[in-house]
Amino acid sequence: MSNRSNGTRGGRGGTADGGRLRAVAAALAAAGLALAGCSSSPAHPVSASSDARPPLTIGISLSLTGDFSDSGKSAQRGYQLWARTVNAAGGVLGRKVVLDVVDDTSSPTQVVTNYQNLITKNHVDLVFGPFSSLLTVPASQVAKRYGYAFLEPAGGGPAVFSQHLHNLFFVQPAPVVQQGDVFADYILSLPSSQRPTTAAYPALDDPFASPIAAEVRSRLQAAGIRTVYQQIYPAEATDLSPVVSAMAAKKPDLVVAGTQSADAYALVKAMVQLKWAPKLLYLSNGANDPLNFPKNVGAGEVDGVFSSGDWFPTATTSGNTAFVAAYTAAYGGTGASIDSTSAEAYSCGQLVQEVAAKMGKVDNATLISTLHSGSWPTLEGNLSWNDDGAANASYVLVQWIGGKLLPVFPADRAQTAPVLGKLPWSG
Repeated sequence: MSNRSNGTRGGRGGTADGGRLRAVAAALAAAGLALAGCSSSPAHPVSASSDARPPLTIGISLSLTGDFSDSGKSAQRGYQLWARTVNAAGGVLGRKVVLDVVDDTSSPTQVVTNYQNLITKNHVDLVFGPFSSLLTVPASQVAKRYGYAFLEPAGGGPAVFSQHLHNLFFVQPAPVVQQGDVFADYILSLPSSQRPTTAAYPALDDPFASPIAAEVRSRLQAAGIRTVYQQIYPAEATDLSPVVSAMAAKKPDLVVAGTQSADAYALVKAMVQLKWAPKLLYLSNGANDPLNFPKNVGAGEVDGVFSSGDWFPTATTSGNTAFVAAYTAAYGGTGASIDSTSAEAYSCGQLVQEVAAKMGKVDNATLISTLHSGSWPTLEGNLSWNDDGAANASYVLVQWIGGKLLPVFPADRAQTAPVLGKLPWSG
């Protein structure tokens, strides 16, 4: 199906119609916010109308159906919002952005076919990435084969970067396995009198969860924090009471859990049920969901829990205030209801704008060479990349304080100081 009138072809999902989004984008443009975060003025003037120049077509394969469809649709909303916002301001160097979006059904096989067709049959000018490392790995190989830059918002697993692709750019602060580093940094920054002396490390049997706990364990053990419990539990486990009972018997000061979502909720619920809590609790994922974590574990049980993340509605990063206002106007809800995948996708578009503004042209070779120099402001923070496409920044430590999920470390990105105290269910 074609839906060129709103800048997207083959797209499904999104909760606002094209007219509402266009009105939002126009308001942003009128306010001078559409190009927030651009590093310089265009090297060549943009004409008053983009109709005289050919459109800039960007091909994207997204999981609009299948296992990853929720996140795929969140990415679609971010991509669409960026396209409409930049088009309201005259496009990229006077070229209207047109998104050519196709559904990969969450399939690694289909994602390969989609990008091959987008490049060789549809002849798109640029491509943006899909959701998940599972799909990003094969998709990025197609982009490399045809010399396309591959800006991708949601594929940060080790397999992505072990390909050593110079054309790939992961638009988040750092690889997934480094997500817990910011918590380790925080613990090691504490005075010795406040540091935990023992720690437990339960982790989900998952390639994006257990390595996070292992990385933190390695660093804290090296600093003298003794490991008293370590366990990888199966993905099918729904009752984590046995894990919590085993940890409680060891009486660790600190629990660092490599989690996704459902198991994070199950772990906390088991702690609440057994009325046991460590002095400090860090969950790599699950607790960083501002909507579903309190909904699943109870709003009264969240305070004090730590996690980490890459984007927050209250962040002071480049263009974030305008993005949150535009998103909530277009799709409803509040800033807290925005999935970070939407911000990650939007940031891919910001990078295209910034390279175009700096270089006065936008093509794949220019994107690849230019993004590998300097630092680039986005909703995700200031990004730069190594030769394998991994960003060189770090995640932000967050903590539930007063029923809100707030950035607390490092100091230059914190909105408040961490709170050290008893977890709500500890008695």
